Amino acid sequence: MSTSVQPLPDCHWRNWSGLEEATARQVESPASVGEVVDVVRRARTAGTTVKMTGTDHSFTAIAAPEHTLLRPEALSGILAVDREAMTVTARAGTPLHELNLALERLGLSLHNMGDIAEQTLAGATSTGTHGTGGTAAGLAAQLAGLELVTGTGDVLRASAQENPDVLEVARVGLGALGILTSLTFHVEPLVVIEAHEQPMTWAAALDSYDEMVAGAHHVDMYWFPHTDRMMVKQNVRTDLEPGEQEPPSRLAAWWEDELVSNTVFGGLCRVGSRAPGLIPRINRVAGRALSERRYSDLAHRVFVTPRRVRFREMEYAVPREVGLDVLRECRRVIDASDWRIAFPVEIRTAPADDIPLSTSHGRDSFYLAFHVPQDTDHTAYFGGLEPILREAGGRPHWGKVHTRTAADLAPAYDRFDDFLAMRERLDPDRVFANAHLRRVLGD
Repeated sequence: MSTSVQPLPDCHWRNWSGLEEATARQVESPASVGEVVDVVRRARTAGTTVKMTGTDHSFTAIAAPEHTLLRPEALSGILAVDREAMTVTARAGTPLHELNLALERLGLSLHNMGDIAEQTLAGATSTGTHGTGGTAAGLAAQLAGLELVTGTGDVLRASAQENPDVLEVARVGLGALGILTSLTFHVEPLVVIEAHEQPMTWAAALDSYDEMVAGAHHVDMYWFPHTDRMMVKQNVRTDLEPGEQEPPSRLAAWWEDELVSNTVFGGLCRVGSRAPGLIPRINRVAGRALSERRYSDLAHRVFVTPRRVRFREMEYAVPREVGLDVLRECRRVIDASDWRIAFPVEIRTAPADDIPLSTSHGRDSFYLAFHVPQDTDHTAYFGGLEPILREAGGRPHWGKVHTRTAADLAPAYDRFDDFLAMRERLDPDRVFANAHLRRVLGD
């Protein structure tokens, strides 16, 4: 059993932001679990490595190949629906937006998700992709089971009944424990969300933040640096039946989500890149351009927004109880610097979960995400804020830019050694290793 080897030009790998790139020795496109097994066993015998890519939305080199790169496109689609258990199983290469549409047709929904839906299910869960609020913010916390090919070429299934210790750890596996081939999610009936988006001042948003989080199921805030302007999104689950929602009109959706948030914003970023001194004024214009609106729609249509302006991102999860103070300190440093920050700072919360390498493991979390345009040097900005986030007990998002190493990540996770032990068990020969994983996990 074998897969087709792609021509040499296809061996170049580059992530979405353009920040990381690598060249594989060969590229293959497995269409079955058996073909994945075959590739892994050959690599183990040859002493080489294998990486399964996703849609490359990670800002790090976590999926960078050193020898064999696997493409996920042929491992896509729903495999099973269990309405009694309320679970859905899909192939790991399925993009999240395709799963959302398939679930909608089935009258089902995920509980929560981030605002980008281009990632594959394997990539999104493995790096700890999350939304905000709810009872489970992270996609990995919604997993009921998974199937992966280990570094020894074995097919291993994990659920609450079968290999539960593997499920516990591998939900956020960083691609270090095996190649995920299918994932089973807890799902719920299709839900309609009422969204309220409104501009607020910095002081009003921070003063009312705890009250908003207590009163809404999902709260997301965006602060425009060099201004006192915030955009606040509060989402509340309703009792409306699908079909009773009142989504924004096509014109309103185009105006806010495409023209203002992408076309105009992208143009302003380009102007700011050429003339950084204009950025504070541009941010004031951008902060005033967004208006208040209310609408209701299916959950995935509310959670997900188009992101056509490419960027680089660093995100940290700090303990929820110190989050607002950390945000204030980050603003103090930004205001005192000569940085010119064109992108808003995103603020979210997440409930604690029990996944060993989840950024919300064992504690409610406050997420702070910092961005710059794709063509902007991020090092001074991210490097200037990272010590503040680290000192506050912050944990970096596994799929976003950070400078942490295994030595200083281990103290941030009380089950870091458990993860390393599972890695030793499932990939003793480091078939799935690359330079990035050696940095964050060690050899």
